[in-house]
Amino acid sequence: ALHPTDLDVGEGELVAIMGPSGSGKTTLLSLVGGLDRPTEGHVFVGGQDVGAMGARDLARLRRHDVGYVFQDLNLLAGLTARENVSLPLELDGRPTRQAGAEAMTALASVGLGQLAERYPDDLSGGEQQRVAIARALVGGRRVLLADEPTGALDSITGESVMRLLRNHCDGGGTGILVTHDAAHAAWADRVVFLRDGRVVDEAHPAPALG
Repeated sequence: ALHPTDLDVGEGELVAIMGPSGSGKTTLLSLVGGLDRPTEGHVFVGGQDVGAMGARDLARLRRHDVGYVFQDLNLLAGLTARENVSLPLELDGRPTRQAGAEAMTALASVGLGQLAERYPDDLSGGEQQRVAIARALVGGRRVLLADEPTGALDSITGESVMRLLRNHCDGGGTGILVTHDAAHAAWADRVVFLRDGRVVDEAHPAPALG
């Protein structure tokens, strides 16, 4: 459970959330993304009160404003990288050709344009994670929620994923990252420490090199 707390994350800011298991890290992401509703207090995303939204508005928020990246990538094995990225747009009513073009732009932004027609099983772990990031950002979503996105990756590949998250925020996007890795948290503008559902400390790491 997450106790009432004040936490503001601005445009262009990457915030890392750290804390032991059960401290409320994933609950925080679920509240911001509209997957869970607060039992008290308010959660605002882009000026919108998530807790006051109906089901249709919540679905629209997730489709248009908020993207998710998880350690469990949830890529569909039977679809190419391009098809995995374009699928959310097609489900939202985009014409197939337009969705495909936007997917290619998103894949190019993470350095995978040349691998767009490969299937997930033909990609490395780091490449699969970059596909997941492209899928989270496609369609112009500005808020990126990442739950242990580097947990299954080696250190070099994990660093490349962190660089993508950093670039997204440097371009004006907003990112909230849950991680247990202090080296990856160092890419953030601010590190928030949770314990027993409460914010117990904050730190501002020195800028990461790279």
